[in-house]
Amino acid sequence: MFATLVRLLGDFDLAEEALHDAFASAVEQWPKTGVPDNPRAWLVSAGRFKAIDAIRRRTRFDKSLAELADRLDETTQRSHAFSDEDVQDDRLRLIFTCCHPALAPATQVALTLREVCELSTEQIASAFLTAPSTIAQRIVRGKAKIRDAKIPYLVPSIADLPERLDSVLSVIYLVFNEGYSASAGEELTRPHLSEEAIRLGRLLTDLLPDPEAMGLVALMLLQESRRVARTSDTGDIVLLEDQDRSLWNRHQIAEGELLVERSLASRRFGVYTLQAAIAAVHADAPDIHATDWAQIVALYDVLARAEPSPVVDLNRAVAVAMRDGPAAALPLVDALLARGDLNEYHLAHATRADLCRRLGRMAEARESYVRALQLARQEPERRFLEKRLREMDGDA
Repeated sequence: MFATLVRLLGDFDLAEEALHDAFASAVEQWPKTGVPDNPRAWLVSAGRFKAIDAIRRRTRFDKSLAELADRLDETTQRSHAFSDEDVQDDRLRLIFTCCHPALAPATQVALTLREVCELSTEQIASAFLTAPSTIAQRIVRGKAKIRDAKIPYLVPSIADLPERLDSVLSVIYLVFNEGYSASAGEELTRPHLSEEAIRLGRLLTDLLPDPEAMGLVALMLLQESRRVARTSDTGDIVLLEDQDRSLWNRHQIAEGELLVERSLASRRFGVYTLQAAIAAVHADAPDIHATDWAQIVALYDVLARAEPSPVVDLNRAVAVAMRDGPAAALPLVDALLARGDLNEYHLAHATRADLCRRLGRMAEARESYVRALQLARQEPERRFLEKRLREMDGDA
């Protein structure tokens, strides 16, 4: 409803105020009149009327607002976007607006995560490994740019879509990642976010059947297929090697693998398709030992050339450990930490701790587990690290 009101009213703050007013009206009226047949349409219409009435009241102090109120009234009356069917793509429209080329790439992503997907400033900052104040500034600047430049709340034309695609894909994947592995909090996953990201990805591929859009949807489906098996009944983390693979969603795996094949066949694929191909290798293996680790390392080699990243290098090191043993991977992780790129990334220290533990270097392992625990903000991860430390203390 917020996305629809933004499109109809053309302003973030006005839409947010209208949304609150609409809910207040519903709380007052629905107990008397009953819930309408189409609650969303009722709320969108109520919000629109409230916004226009608010602007008209302000015309006593600013006559220039009268023209704005008339224009909004005329425009929104012509709009038929009040049914569930008509508004289903409004979030996609809003994403493209937030990802307009007039905005800096970092602002595009931050604004969309905040305004479309309702992540907090702190959650976005964690995803970017950036200070919350920096993210807040980006969001404020993005809103002001959209307002001042009069950027339209529309899905761009087919001719303009490709240049806008990279930012949109990045936004969708960051939303998915926050759902797949929450940056902080009591739960490992936030399923509604990962489901929303997959829904938005599907909308995008319907609109633009681009190989990388298909690759992203494939990647999300293949990763999401393991969600149920990734936690125990008590909410604790279950590592990939210990997961019950019969719990993996085979329908999502089949759909994801089909999309990977289609994207690879196009020969116009990119980093999301490569990551999806890695996930597909995992999905095909009956257990951790039967996994084709050589193929995974080779895919990470290609991925590292396509998009160099310390996180990609860390994941490759984990695959090397599975292929060649922990002694081969530890120098790779140490080199990454020595460069300083991952010093504040808890999973880098947890990876080093696990490699040292497997090599019997318990003092180093304990030191790295402690550092990982200091950095971890998600409770299931903290419990897992604390368990590892207790096990090491028991062994000692």
